[in-house]
Amino acid sequence: MAEQELKLHVPRGARPGIERELLRLPVTRVRLRASYFDTPSRALALAGVALRLRLEGRKWIQTLKMRGEHALARIELNHARPNASLDLGAYAGTPAEAILASLKEPLGVCYESDVRRVLRVVRTRHGAVEIAYDTGCLRAGALELPISEIEFELLSGRLAAVFSLGRRWQKVHGLVVDARSKSERGDQLALLDQKLTAAAGDNEAAAMARAALVAGFWAHSGSAPVALASGLTPAQALRTVTFECLEQIVRNSAVLTEIDTAGVCRAATSEHVHQLRVGVRRLRSAWSLFDGITDLPPDELRQEIRRHFAMLGGTRDDDVLRETLLPVLTKAGLPPLEFGSNAHEGDDGAQVAASREFQGWILDVMAWSLDAQPVVSHRPMIIAAPVPAAPAASASDSAASVQESPALLAPSSPPPPALRQTLRDRLHRWHRRILREGLRFSELSEEARHDLRKRVKRLRYGLQFAEALLPSARLKLYRKKLAVVQDILGEMNDLAVGFARFEQMREAQPSAWFACGWIRSRLETLTHKAAEAFQDLSKAKHFWH
Repeated sequence: MAEQELKLHVPRGARPGIERELLRLPVTRVRLRASYFDTPSRALALAGVALRLRLEGRKWIQTLKMRGEHALARIELNHARPNASLDLGAYAGTPAEAILASLKEPLGVCYESDVRRVLRVVRTRHGAVEIAYDTGCLRAGALELPISEIEFELLSGRLAAVFSLGRRWQKVHGLVVDARSKSERGDQLALLDQKLTAAAGDNEAAAMARAALVAGFWAHSGSAPVALASGLTPAQALRTVTFECLEQIVRNSAVLTEIDTAGVCRAATSEHVHQLRVGVRRLRSAWSLFDGITDLPPDELRQEIRRHFAMLGGTRDDDVLRETLLPVLTKAGLPPLEFGSNAHEGDDGAQVAASREFQGWILDVMAWSLDAQPVVSHRPMIIAAPVPAAPAASASDSAASVQESPALLAPSSPPPPALRQTLRDRLHRWHRRILREGLRFSELSEEARHDLRKRVKRLRYGLQFAEALLPSARLKLYRKKLAVVQDILGEMNDLAVGFARFEQMREAQPSAWFACGWIRSRLETLTHKAAEAFQDLSKAKHFWH
């Protein structure tokens, strides 16, 4: 069977309210103790499979889960067992049969969970949803992770039922989106236990190695490749890219809210803030890439993320100055300088990530990307079959097709160009505009350079999204040259931010004059390098042919 569920973390302060709301009507309580199986080399986890034996009250249930058709969907195969023993023969003729048959190592227990669950079924106008509130822990060797989460599983109806209910509970109780399943968390915990065991020792080097391993457990999450198939419609492609960007945003924001570590230790770092900002930039770039090609998310969602992004900016700028610029200046001879914090209330990355508004925005965009908005739009959502490429229409014809025709395959409208050509054309236009300004870089104002930097970054993200649809050999060289441009412009932006800060400090701390002078000299050097880099980019082999 297939399951579709949304999982949200319940912070410590929200637990009493969650329990009160659940107990307004009769509930079912059950204790769930499970053992999860895998090979020593984690073959099942790497294949996206979770296999467990769980004691549910007094009944043993064997469950195998695999990836479903989208990020909230899972294939779930359940079989009753007389005792705590596996029966892999139960999967004959199922999608899991080939994976289990390919295993070269024996299965063993890798980690366990011990959960107390409170269950209730709620009916909404979109369908029936089972609410499961879990508290307990995951164990692997001597390690434990807390479990405090609430799941909204669709029993019948539309996926919108899950989001309408989950969104209301999130808003009322301050819940946090967590992309990780229990099996993912448990697998990573078991892997950490193995690594810590291998790093055992009483010396300082071993202790430092173990500390680094523990910190790495909550490491920041970068972007993942997006493999768009040429047969996708623009609407399908945009939703695919949107969800991947959300994954980066969710995973970094979850660590910033200290899901696993609240009250115990601090796992979040400035790099989590940086990667969260990167995820937001990538998402906004994706929406720009598809603007005018297919319907974008509602305008309020696109405007709201601008506000959240701006609130994350102050902490990021301070981090760059402290961690990147100050060490360079000190090495260059900067006299002692007291660099106080310039962060304002609300600029803290953890506060933004944990806010009801930001987490609610995540859920709303997630619902849109899965076509599961609780409020049904009156505009039809077109998911057309793959269409072969056709001769390009004029700009006015294309605009009319997008804005006026609800049926992209209507006989009166020419078929749209294939996704590959559509994205190539858009990226080519971005490239031309960048060169038009970049080839006269030394003449641009500081504001124009800042805007150009953002357009270069947008193009680089757009190339990542369309990478599977572009010629790899030409793209590799082009991206390398574009990266040089982006790195130079990025350093110039950081220096400009630093100059503004040091300029404010000059009267109170004369040492800041040294920093301003050094930065001004470095900016002159980089201006020449940027002009050369744009010239080099103009000669790169073109990726759009």
